Amino acid sequence: MQLKKYQELIAWQKAIAVVTEIYSLTSAFPQAEIYGLTSQLRRAAVSIASNIAEGQGRATKGEFIQFLCHARGSLYEVETQVIIGKNLGYLTLEQRESASDSLAELGRILNGLITSLQQKQSRSSLATGH
Repeated sequence: MQLKKYQELIAWQKAIAVVTEIYSLTSAFPQAEIYGLTSQLRRAAVSIASNIAEGQGRATKGEFIQFLCHARGSLYEVETQVIIGKNLGYLTLEQRESASDSLAELGRILNGLITSLQQKQSRSSLATGH
């Protein structure tokens, strides 16, 4: 069954949950970080969901895979920045672990989706002789 809307993708739904979690966590960051780590974390989190949506709207599986890989890169940015936030004392260990768990789950889902699309793309290429 072909998905018609990016909103139906579990990866996108989980990415939206991550954005919400990141916005909540960063709301308690120091005001001095509003243009620094707070902004960077929020933009990277939004980028995950945005790249999933944009990729799903592209014409080919290859383009979709490329955007999913961009989303995965943004996910790694968020993971790194969450660690920095913890190291700076802006997040508790529990907050970092919760965010890390959410990000790990999303990462597994993204990796599974990328792998699945790559396999379908390979089978399609073999079937058409390209």
